[in-house]
Amino acid sequence: MKLKVALLFGGKSVEHEVSVISGIQAYRSMDTDKYDVLPVYMTKNNEMYVGDDIGKIEEYKDISALLAKSRRVIMLNNEGKVQLMAYPFKKLGKNPVYDIDLVFPVVHGTNVEDGALQGYLKTMGIPFAGCDVTASAVGMDKYIQKVILKEAGVPVLDALTFVLSDYEDMDKLMDRIEKELGFPVIVKPVNLGSSVGISVAHDRVELADSIDDAFRYASRILVEHAITRLREINCSVLGDENSAEASECEEPLHSKDILSYEDKYVSNAKGGGSKGMASVSRKIPADLSPEKREEVRTMAVRAFKALGCSGVSRIDFMIDEDTDKFYFNEINTIPGSLAFYLWEPLGVPYKELLSRMIDLALKRSRNEENLTFTFDTNILSSASFGGSKGGKV
Repeated sequence: MKLKVALLFGGKSVEHEVSVISGIQAYRSMDTDKYDVLPVYMTKNNEMYVGDDIGKIEEYKDISALLAKSRRVIMLNNEGKVQLMAYPFKKLGKNPVYDIDLVFPVVHGTNVEDGALQGYLKTMGIPFAGCDVTASAVGMDKYIQKVILKEAGVPVLDALTFVLSDYEDMDKLMDRIEKELGFPVIVKPVNLGSSVGISVAHDRVELADSIDDAFRYASRILVEHAITRLREINCSVLGDENSAEASECEEPLHSKDILSYEDKYVSNAKGGGSKGMASVSRKIPADLSPEKREEVRTMAVRAFKALGCSGVSRIDFMIDEDTDKFYFNEINTIPGSLAFYLWEPLGVPYKELLSRMIDLALKRSRNEENLTFTFDTNILSSASFGGSKGGKV
């Protein structure tokens, strides 16, 4: 019997549209001889829909029309079996039910990639592909991951973080940045991807604009010194915290100081349907010496394991051409297009990559089943609140 996989994409995120592209790419590449795949679209209100046209990218030109001919569903745990059930429920007649064995999230950004969705799936009791709750949350927080990786011996740039209360005194905030980091600096929302809200500032005027923009998307921002002569090198990792391997390396090419959202998704879609991150201008393999290539790949695996990741992630590094030093930039725990284009050069087709991610999800589920989550005690039999004032148990 085939494993029933719910492939979930979309969700409440500024990277919603990117997720739709990545999700439908994955849906079209799944091994249908092994899996019964159900595409599930999450709206920007986090409502889930299924239907005959949910897996067709051309239908998303008019989402309202797509939803009108699709069926909304909700996830239920019914006596230990997880199902997607049509909602609202019909009082008369049958309510369509879809049994599922595993969820495969292909989502990007806050509210979906940051552990929130993973926590929901874990609470529902359904195995899911990709990172668990903790790794997803840490992988989305650019500052916390720096702290962990620095401890693990992965090179990172020092950074400053600011919250909304710091924003109230802009001059003081900028004084600290100028004193401790110097120009140029790069300003980022602490928990977004796809280059949303990220910009480089070369002076105080640009810095004010960059801070304003970053705070549009997040309540915490991160500022670090910008490397002037920058090369970006990306590498994907597949596995879990126990065993992982690195992909080929790439060097993305971009039009400005950083790889922008437009570089990634818009400019490459002008000639037709977007292929997501797979269509970005890039060099594969990256032009690196054999020694530097292995250094990057080794450090990518170290970072992946240190953050407790699972499934496939893409780890982005920066090389300072003035010093030839390289630094961890960020991790994408659910990368655009699932970084399949970095595995194909090593003989791993997209279909196989997806199957290996499912195998890893099932492995984690089996391991968790062997853990103890209950502790027998008679504490409730003797519990008492001791009247209105309460009391000790």
